[in-house]
Amino acid sequence: MPRRPQQDRAPSQVDVARAAGVSTQTVSRVVSGQSNVRPETARRVMAAVDEVGYRLHAAAASLATGRTRTIGVIFVSTARYSTSAILLGIEAVAAEEGYAVTTASVAHRAGPAAFIGAFDRLERQGAEGIVILAPVGYLAETLGSRTERTPTVGHRQTDGSGPDALVDQRAIARVATEHLLDLGHRSVWHVSGDEFWQESNARREEWEDVLRERGLTPPPVIPGDWSPESGYRAGRTIAAIPDATAVFVASDEMAFGVIRALHEAGRTVPDDVSVVSVDDIALAAYAAPALTTVRQPFEDEGRASATRVIEMIEKREPVAAEPLRPELIVRASSAPPRPA
Repeated sequence: MPRRPQQDRAPSQVDVARAAGVSTQTVSRVVSGQSNVRPETARRVMAAVDEVGYRLHAAAASLATGRTRTIGVIFVSTARYSTSAILLGIEAVAAEEGYAVTTASVAHRAGPAAFIGAFDRLERQGAEGIVILAPVGYLAETLGSRTERTPTVGHRQTDGSGPDALVDQRAIARVATEHLLDLGHRSVWHVSGDEFWQESNARREEWEDVLRERGLTPPPVIPGDWSPESGYRAGRTIAAIPDATAVFVASDEMAFGVIRALHEAGRTVPDDVSVVSVDDIALAAYAAPALTTVRQPFEDEGRASATRVIEMIEKREPVAAEPLRPELIVRASSAPPRPA
């Protein structure tokens, strides 16, 4: 086992080299951001850096190499669980590859100028590549040449095309809606996410398509904005519709509000109304009743985004990744309709 350096001096590159089983020249190349080191060797060196407590002088390395080894992330400032989970995945891959992560948030429902400003801020901070956690339709056109000079990965494309496509948002709506119809419900209502987001529109369109394939006319969409409060308002609406026996809710947080409103109105879940939602956040299994939901692998999505942007930065041949598939988690909030 490699010995840790004596406590009366700061760890050096010699200590890192000894711990990693490489030369000090290799350590120097890795910590200064040079690319002529095999990825597995670089990861071993960075693990040794953490092990011995060697302090990287990022500013000096940046001046010497012209590189910052930093990934920028733009996200919309909301309380959604998904954003923090995706960031965990991005940070995990960045650490493995010897990159730092810097972030810039934009306000909910921000216009194109806000995204341009966030992108420019990250570039000024030295981001070598940028991941955008905001599936809104106008970004590619708005950012224009910026994405040509700085490698950019758009997160959660909804049309299933291109290297950035991760989870098929239409498949999420299909599996949720078909589950409820297969249980015997004659129709399925839908509480949508914020229309500002492409994923909301993709899920709504697929919900409509599934109903029409079964010969059913889609009922009116009940709008939401991802928050439990909007779910509660939607639940009050559903509670006032006597023949509503099933609802597909676009997020777990909104589903909590829907179930609360139905309970207050004297309609039980799932005996009177079945509820299926999306995300499978940690609290979903502990709702009352436990939520049937479509799981999204958020951390895996973050890892895939970070891997792709680093491949672009390093000009590596992209590694073909398996599509991340949504998974229906059946719990207690969905059941066949009560017999007439």
